[in-house]
Amino acid sequence: MRNDLKIRESFVSDAPAVERLYPHAFPGEDLLPLVRDLTQSRAIGISLVATEDSKLVGHAILTKCRVFGCSAIAALLGPVAVAPAFQRRGVGSALIRFGLQRMEAENVALVCVLGDPAYYGRLGFAPESHVEPPFQLPSDWTDAWQSQYLDNSVGPCVGRLTVPPPWMRRELWTP
Repeated sequence: MRNDLKIRESFVSDAPAVERLYPHAFPGEDLLPLVRDLTQSRAIGISLVATEDSKLVGHAILTKCRVFGCSAIAALLGPVAVAPAFQRRGVGSALIRFGLQRMEAENVALVCVLGDPAYYGRLGFAPESHVEPPFQLPSDWTDAWQSQYLDNSVGPCVGRLTVPPPWMRRELWTP
């Protein structure tokens, strides 16, 4: 990662660049409806961008949620996208670390993610077995459901993650 990488909360004016980023970062996947729904509703969580030399090179969203049966505030991390030319340079990790700090400052106790265990494990995430995702995952995705506690005083939450409407589409949780 270079020193000129900047991470900040996204602006409305970032929307066109964010929308151009996802098809390049995830060819063949249509995440734009989810990204649009989440970024247009700032009350849901935070939308972060990474810029290098004023060019948008990464984006991440953290959506505030709840775990049914647990009083702690939770968040769902994702999607996270990095322009292909900037991948493997620490941009995604920087976005995630910044987002985790922001969530901790907002009293979020638990952050969940559905993603590559090798990648997210390096960032402090571990397999999650007490908090269930909104939809049942395919058996080969079990290790991909992970979490990280930001508040060590909160015991393990047990229950189902309740997510806002943009996340309540089964196709987001299955291959």
